[in-house]
Amino acid sequence: MAALIPTMKAKTMFSTFLIPALLTGLGVAIATAPIGCFVVWRRMAYFGDATAHAAILGIAISLVLSTNIFIGILCVTLIMALVVSSLTGRGYTMDTLLGVMAHSALAVGLVAISFIKGVDIDLHDYLFGDISAVTGKDLIIIWVGAISMLALVTWRWSALLTATLNEDLAHACGINPKREQLILTLALAVIIAVAIKITGILLITALLIIPAATARPFSRTPETMAVIATCIGAFSAITGLLTSKLWDTPTGPTIVCVAALLFVVSNVVRLTRQTG
Repeated sequence: MAALIPTMKAKTMFSTFLIPALLTGLGVAIATAPIGCFVVWRRMAYFGDATAHAAILGIAISLVLSTNIFIGILCVTLIMALVVSSLTGRGYTMDTLLGVMAHSALAVGLVAISFIKGVDIDLHDYLFGDISAVTGKDLIIIWVGAISMLALVTWRWSALLTATLNEDLAHACGINPKREQLILTLALAVIIAVAIKITGILLITALLIIPAATARPFSRTPETMAVIATCIGAFSAITGLLTSKLWDTPTGPTIVCVAALLFVVSNVVRLTRQTG
């Protein structure tokens, strides 16, 4: 009986960690997959990267002001989305604006953090994610963000899809494409702020793009693609989490590796169908 007590304690500790981590991974998958489909359709991958890089500035601002880091990241990502949306088409292309703003914000954030003394922060966790550091408050934020984004996409689905497919058609239907673009960029900024602690600044765009790209060959309709992408994202999160604990590897990169492997398999299946 005495020999069973350590085993039972280990199982309890493992379950105590695993359940919140699994819920976190599922929340991130639900939040990122539907928006990720629009990122793929609109070719906005660079926007995701740029916004994530700018999040370093949000961390620095939060440390200086002694505020919640999530709030700082959210403010910076939202400002990035608003500025890019307002300046696009006014003499600059979007990729140029994103490149200038993202790298400038990243550089300023890193320099600012280097001047902050007496603050214990591990940038590695924010660069590559650390799901083990997720607190109950983080879990609430992630699920509130996931449900909010799911509700937003459901509400604006038709308008977003029409504006994505054909701007002229959107105008004919009374839809303002610029407004839908702004809604999408703001939603993407919120998603990045919500999920960045899990997958990290360097990997968040991968979790947005890869499940959607993996689902594309098996989808006959946009709605089907969004559902399949969500399932793939959830599977990647759960499998990556369990694998990382089994092999003692970084959780965020492991989740992305699982998603990348599924992408490779899906394309092999697609090519086999085409040649068969």
